[in-house]
Amino acid sequence: MTYSEAIQFLYGLRLFGAKFGLDNTIKLAALAGNPQDKLRFIHVAGTNGKGSTCAMLEAIYRAAGLRVGLFTSPHLVSFRERIQVNRQLVPESDVVRLLENLQPSFQQFAADHHPTFFEVVTVMALSYFAEQKCDLVVWETGLGGRLDATNIVTPLASVITNIALDHQQWLGDTLEKIALEKAGIIKPGVPVITATDAPEALAVIERVAANVNSPLTRSVALSRAAATSLPGDHQRINAALASATVEVLQKQIPVVEEKIRAGLAKVDWPGRLQLVGRKNGRAVLLDGAHNVAGATVLVDALKRIRAHRELGDPLSPSDGARVTAKITLILGIFQDKDWQHICDVLAPLAETILTVPVSSDRSADPAALAAECRRANPGAKLVTCSSLGEALEKTSEDGFTVVTGSLYLVGEALELLGHSPAAKSERALNEWAVGQKL
Repeated sequence: MTYSEAIQFLYGLRLFGAKFGLDNTIKLAALAGNPQDKLRFIHVAGTNGKGSTCAMLEAIYRAAGLRVGLFTSPHLVSFRERIQVNRQLVPESDVVRLLENLQPSFQQFAADHHPTFFEVVTVMALSYFAEQKCDLVVWETGLGGRLDATNIVTPLASVITNIALDHQQWLGDTLEKIALEKAGIIKPGVPVITATDAPEALAVIERVAANVNSPLTRSVALSRAAATSLPGDHQRINAALASATVEVLQKQIPVVEEKIRAGLAKVDWPGRLQLVGRKNGRAVLLDGAHNVAGATVLVDALKRIRAHRELGDPLSPSDGARVTAKITLILGIFQDKDWQHICDVLAPLAETILTVPVSSDRSADPAALAAECRRANPGAKLVTCSSLGEALEKTSEDGFTVVTGSLYLVGEALELLGHSPAAKSERALNEWAVGQKL
């Protein structure tokens, strides 16, 4: 099997959708020798900020000298982004080997219970981290938590970033229902750390933690000034959460204050308020705001940017690109997201808005996005484009362009702007479908 053939095989696993439940993953991991039993984990769930918090935890523990595995999703460009050790992507040859090792196990499953893409990748990651003798694995949930494939591990700590409305069709239509799914990663006696501040969601987390005697720490109550290389005030909340987690685990994994600061100062997590410069010096801001809460965070950042007319450290790119007060918005969103409200939040801040399709069958219609943006901001110039490439070309001379609405769109932008190696066939691996509610 070649790497390309391995990717095609994984692509074929999407046909099995995304099934909720742990039975398949438990069985597949057992057939692989239960690699999770050889590892220590920090399990991270939440609506927004999971990836950034994971990146911060990884950076802190790596700065402290540990060998750290990092498991996240979705990937922006390359599938290999999902499985990293000390921020080195899993090599192509290991992707092939890990998949080939698992393939004979698939015969142990009935046709209607074949392991899904995410279940297979979860066990591939566990096997790789065990082989690499990782001292710690920072382990991000896929969707939800309670019935997510990642939930077969018993971690050192369970971390819940926040709770907001997203994936309501699968996780529930209230903050309480969503919180209950996220709180499903809480294990008996295992400490819980959260930055959740929505009272109805926090009440659920508190109840679940109390029921299983898990000590709960609220990072929002801490006074630590958390400085991080990732831009945006919301990242300070994530940094405080990561720092609180490290403090809770000091007895198991001691980390001195200097290493915590050093790790947070060097975090790298693309696609979140990431400012890149074009060859002509114009600035493009990439942010994967894919729900209303994420869009609100982006608007807060844009208001701050507009007030100062330019971005100072840590947002300024190395090529010195600067921004103007006028904002051009390139927007592409999934149909199954709350795209109307995302448009309502983002559109009022832009003078020019270009709507584009996301490279996915789940994409919302750019014309429908444009109509909603026009309603939210009648004074804006509206342009409907057939592709992101067209939109980037039309805005090449604009002073400050924001690309947002989907991490898939951000991944494509990184490719088109020359800030990531092309791997178009691998971005489609992020596609999934769920055939049932939790």
